[in-house]
Amino acid sequence: MAAVPITVPSAGESISEGILSRWLKPDGSAVKAGDPIIEIETDKASAIVPAPCAGTLKHAVSEGTTVAIGAIVGSIDDTAPFQAAPAKLASAPSPVPNDGGSVAVATLAPSVRRLVAENNVDPGQIEGTGRGGRLTKGDVLSHLTSPQPIAPTTTAVPPPAPSANPPAQVGPAPATATGRETRKRMSGIRQTIAARLVEAQHTAAILTTFNEADMSRVMDLRVKYKESFQKKHGVALGFMSFFIKATVEALKAFPAVNGRIDGQDVIYHNYVNIGVAVSTERGLMVPAIRDVDRMTFAEIEKAIGAFAVKAREGTIAVSDLQGGTFTITNGGVFGSLLSTPILNPPQSGILGMHSIQKRPIAINDQVVIRPMMYLALSYDHRIVDGREAVSFLVRIKECIENPERLMLEV
Repeated sequence: MAAVPITVPSAGESISEGILSRWLKPDGSAVKAGDPIIEIETDKASAIVPAPCAGTLKHAVSEGTTVAIGAIVGSIDDTAPFQAAPAKLASAPSPVPNDGGSVAVATLAPSVRRLVAENNVDPGQIEGTGRGGRLTKGDVLSHLTSPQPIAPTTTAVPPPAPSANPPAQVGPAPATATGRETRKRMSGIRQTIAARLVEAQHTAAILTTFNEADMSRVMDLRVKYKESFQKKHGVALGFMSFFIKATVEALKAFPAVNGRIDGQDVIYHNYVNIGVAVSTERGLMVPAIRDVDRMTFAEIEKAIGAFAVKAREGTIAVSDLQGGTFTITNGGVFGSLLSTPILNPPQSGILGMHSIQKRPIAINDQVVIRPMMYLALSYDHRIVDGREAVSFLVRIKECIENPERLMLEV
């Protein structure tokens, strides 16, 4: 066998194509079986494709090209004598602390690798503060925001000077500044996210209904049980677990919101996988907590914490993003007071949480000050009627304002 094809692997349900964002090994280089050679970006996540065998790598598709699942993007000549890859491309467990030299780009976490590429930064000039001297995203951001020598003003960002041994290209092309504007190519995943959001608006009959919830009793419970919950379960008791529990109760009462349209059929899910929207430097991702209807408060909080760590480290996988039946997004963490969230296809509903603000409200004909949160439910009107949507949101409001019922499951 002279040439072994390199194909784009399946990235999961509903994904038919991706973008070849980067070649991790140069054309004509020697690779070993299992070496990471390509990064493929989809609308949900990025995936690294390993070499299927040892030999000489041949590129057939250029970076930035949209490729179908199963397409051949290159090959490996396994008859050529294998030679070890150049030291700069050899993988290592982790980058060493900065000693004035260079750090192999392949050893960096995906989020860090992209950040240094987009800002044309030499990672070897930044001191790593992570475990084992690993370079973190925070290290790079601190370097970028620290005072730097002022360079002469130019109308365009020149390419780096050529060297005898140039590194493999990583990430998108650098931005170019012209006069009062800066042009920067959208990353592959950002392009796909944009297309998916527009598709959602064009293919679903999206409508949004609103309500508000008094957060007093949830806040009181969190204060009352904060220390004991942390001590027993090793995790903090957050607001999200209350909303997930409330959403589970509402989905059980109104199963259409937990369904989806498949052609001329409606699919009702007899399980609940709730996606929790996570904002990352690569864009919005929605990892799904599976079978959340069978989980306790502590199990939910641990699952949320695990996804938060993955988001920070840029290790959210395609498998983490598959199978969601409903989504919750919390714009309140950024200060949003009210919004109309967009559906995450093919789901039929998404709940928007917002900032908690103290406002005057009337209770028993008396004006009192209470911590209030606006809630928004966007839904696909093709499958969910207005009555069901409004009742669904009212059910969540009732659960949040009477959280003991959630804990006692009554």
